[in-house]
Amino acid sequence: MVASVLKTQSFIIFLILFFITIITSFSRLTVAYGYSELFGKYISPSSLGLKREKLSHLHFYLHDVLSGKNITGIRVVDGKPSTSRSSQFIFGDVYVIDDPLTIEPDINSKTVGKAQGTYTVASQGELSLLMVTNFAFTEGKYNGSTLSVLGRNEVLSTVREMPIVGGSGIFRFARGYAQVRTQSINQARAIVEYNVFVFHYR
Repeated sequence: MVASVLKTQSFIIFLILFFITIITSFSRLTVAYGYSELFGKYISPSSLGLKREKLSHLHFYLHDVLSGKNITGIRVVDGKPSTSRSSQFIFGDVYVIDDPLTIEPDINSKTVGKAQGTYTVASQGELSLLMVTNFAFTEGKYNGSTLSVLGRNEVLSTVREMPIVGGSGIFRFARGYAQVRTQSINQARAIVEYNVFVFHYR
């Protein structure tokens, strides 16, 4: 009789501990997977209308005008005081730009967008810029779309590359690179050729 009672009590205690373990595990799973889905979760690319990835090639010219009429780039931080400047570009200088993008080297040719952002003279040894720029397009199917550039631009090199790190509009989820060549440069302005190769879904 006593043995039977003890057996029953042991079984009840086992059941209680078993259910406590199940409830605790379930609570942990809810926290780990339930609450976290309020912050982030996996979704299907098709739910955003994403289809087959495409590769586009864009070709245009950037005009950075630093003096004269219709200035498009201004220095907002001086690397050195103006009394001790030996050149237009000094380590630490920061420029803000709103440069036109055209289909030909002539600044009066058709405008296809703007380059808006900043560049910083980021090297003490050569003319090397840190570019943080958005290409905001205004022409054709690209109108309203943007591409974002973040990279090193060694201005005096014949050809250099900068990464495309993202975009918007037709260029959502964009990735690629810009191949850059300087057409002409002086103290007043620069004309720069861009060949942009970018993967995107739309």
